[in-house]
Amino acid sequence: MLRKIGFIGLGTVGRHMATNLTKGSYELTVFDTNADVMSELVGLGALAAESAAEAARDRDLVIAIVPEGEELGQIFFGDNGILAGIGGGTILADMGSHSLETTLKMADECARKRVLYLDAPVWGSKEHAANGLLTIITGGDPSLVGRCREPFSCFGLNIIHVGQVGDATKMKFIVNMVQAELVQVLAEGLVFGDKMGFTADKILEVLDTRGVASPLFHLKGRAMARGDFTRSLALKYVHEQLHVVLNAARLLGLNLPGAESASKVYEKAVEGGWGEEDFSAVIKALR
Repeated sequence: MLRKIGFIGLGTVGRHMATNLTKGSYELTVFDTNADVMSELVGLGALAAESAAEAARDRDLVIAIVPEGEELGQIFFGDNGILAGIGGGTILADMGSHSLETTLKMADECARKRVLYLDAPVWGSKEHAANGLLTIITGGDPSLVGRCREPFSCFGLNIIHVGQVGDATKMKFIVNMVQAELVQVLAEGLVFGDKMGFTADKILEVLDTRGVASPLFHLKGRAMARGDFTRSLALKYVHEQLHVVLNAARLLGLNLPGAESASKVYEKAVEGGWGEEDFSAVIKALR
């Protein structure tokens, strides 16, 4: 049984995932550079680590959800990073969204230390995380997924195994691309409709009646209509993920014109200063 868990990365989604783990019968050790969030988790019964290495040491399972970038390298490979503390035989569930190159590099380094690496990016918002409704896309040894199913179920509703290490990362490319394009297209529709004299609520009322209706359209459309861009998934991360998608497509010799176009709109939104807001704020770049 996996009872001793290390959790690294208490961001917008990660903090709610860790919070749900405190409700189970786990010995949870957490690490993040944000001291306030660390204190919040300690108040719920978690133990605070001074480094990622300490959070990973002597654990049955280590969960990491850290975005792509310079911080990721330090968190995983630095002197006080995960690999400096984690022991052989421990499961490392990497739940961040990364490039395929990064995922495979981490898997190779884990193999050298006899760490059991699971490619397991999550999909969902902070609300999904808080309510245990995330989708967890997994790639790797199916037996590891089985062993992790109980703690994963604290924050995930759907746990889907898609293949080997790297395959979950590839599947997340598809998710990230489709989600980003859908929200950008919805934003275009609302801006276009506004110029023709329709309210956002009336447009959404019509869209909700037929085939394009979806939970994503309903949630993000209503938020755009209210002008509420409270961060659930940061726009800057969506922009970064589109770049990763496009780089992966180029390596395959594939042209993705929709993703290329959407990337430019998200880039404009980041340059406009809205990168820290929810990605539905992409509508601001279209007005």
